[in-house]
Amino acid sequence: MITVSLVALSGLSLGACVSSMAYTSKVEAAYPPDGQQVAVNGHGVHVMTRGPEAAPVVLMIHGASANAREFTWTLAPRLEMDLRVLMVDRPGHGYSERFGGADTLAAQAAQMAGALELLAPGRKATVVGHSFGGAVALRLALDRPDLVSSLVLLAPVTHDWGDAEGGTAWYNSFAANPVFGPFFSQLAPIAGPAQMKNGISGVFAPAPTPPDYFENSGIGLFLRPPNFRANAQDMTQLKQELAEQSRRYGELAVPITVFSGSKDTVVSPKLHTARLKKQVPIELVILPDEGHMPHHGEGSAVAGAIRRLAFGRQTR
Repeated sequence: MITVSLVALSGLSLGACVSSMAYTSKVEAAYPPDGQQVAVNGHGVHVMTRGPEAAPVVLMIHGASANAREFTWTLAPRLEMDLRVLMVDRPGHGYSERFGGADTLAAQAAQMAGALELLAPGRKATVVGHSFGGAVALRLALDRPDLVSSLVLLAPVTHDWGDAEGGTAWYNSFAANPVFGPFFSQLAPIAGPAQMKNGISGVFAPAPTPPDYFENSGIGLFLRPPNFRANAQDMTQLKQELAEQSRRYGELAVPITVFSGSKDTVVSPKLHTARLKKQVPIELVILPDEGHMPHHGEGSAVAGAIRRLAFGRQTR
């Protein structure tokens, strides 16, 4: 009986691996790298660039379950005429290399810093961070204030939320597990696409989901097993990371603008943005009809704020 079970398990594992390999080949052909690979701290970082090289610099950091393509059709087209826009894949996402310890905010911020130093040497940037990317943007400003002139945070996750937003999603706990996580992640391409497409509307709600969002943002790249596992590791580590990082927010000394959808059910404004506001002065833009993706429905307002800060025109 044990032998039969082992044979069945081996067959299942082999089938999942073959399926995930086919999926990875297909999705990477559909969404190939669209930027340049730079070496930062010995690891490859994929960066997409737009706009004049000598223009003021804007660095964009994407959130969880995503990649830098998120900005190529939302914010970059509104800014690339007269700003240098750098859109970076976080470690293990898109086409950036994953490495040991990459699940810490310090390590991710260090990769962003290295990319900025290589592609815009000697210059500070307006740093834009969405959701998880907001936490990385804050860490970059804390650890490398010499590189950051201002922050624009979009529905950012900023603090340890305790049990108020629930625990880590079960699939992240499974995928991040050091023993069976690698195998479990092989299942992501099988069940993941349908599940993700069904769940996207909840991320945007109450705003409508843009047509072709899944395709335009290359979300299918997230379901490649290594990417899925990297995201799970990020998410399972995040609360602890934020509990430590949030104690330092009083050190921040740059202009900060935060866009917060009042109906965001993914990252509670009360548990995150409101607490950040108590620790450091911010310009808070509350969007009454937006959820977790303000740079889509309110892209013009977000781009306006980025432009003002990038050109040194503050509103507070």
